[in-house]
Amino acid sequence: MSQHTQMLKRAALTLVMAMASQVAVAQEQLGSFTVFIGKSDLTNDKGAALSEPWKVLRRDRANYHRFGVSQPGDQWDPYFGSSQSRKSLQKLVARGGVDSKAAQRLKNGGSILVRVFGQGGKPSAIKISVP
Repeated sequence: MSQHTQMLKRAALTLVMAMASQVAVAQEQLGSFTVFIGKSDLTNDKGAALSEPWKVLRRDRANYHRFGVSQPGDQWDPYFGSSQSRKSLQKLVARGGVDSKAAQRLKNGGSILVRVFGQGGKPSAIKISVP
């Protein structure tokens, strides 16, 4: 193997390791909270059913933080108190995901666990599961 090829392999390995460490940092869990999806969380202001998981979670967090509507099992969170932060929920859910049992509860009601991941205190993804 030529010296040039070995140098390129080392450089590629260094780059891959640097990117892997960056991903690991981005996946730091910032916190978690539980949410109880109730009837008031399953519809929008006009009474239409919400079908997307992120829309239901956004509605729950607006009900909790903005309107003071909560059910037993809802917990406070430091991430989604403002309307601006709730607008990011679609991207955050897409980057993290929703397990199948939690997806059912986001359609029909029930308790879910929201784990928030990010870096430097700023959320970059959320993973939704059943507690």
